[in-house]
Amino acid sequence: MDSRRDKRYFSKKKVCRFCTEPIEMDYKNVDLLSRFITDRKKIVPRRNSGLCAYHQRQLATTIKRTRFMALLPYTVLH
Repeated sequence: MDSRRDKRYFSKKKVCRFCTEPIEMDYKNVDLLSRFITDRKKIVPRRNSGLCAYHQRQLATTIKRTRFMALLPYTVLH
């Protein structure tokens, strides 16, 4: 019982890339945006991407704009 309490895992705090580095989020930058979508073409959640809430909302809007412009696919089948 006590061995379970001793084996705690503390993960390193993720830092938002867009806050620390001077990277501009643009719908034409497909290479950058494709890092934040899964292999099933879904947007990666904030707990996995490590972005702050502000930049996660901006990222989702930018990815949706990029999909509308047909630079990124909506699903795997396209």
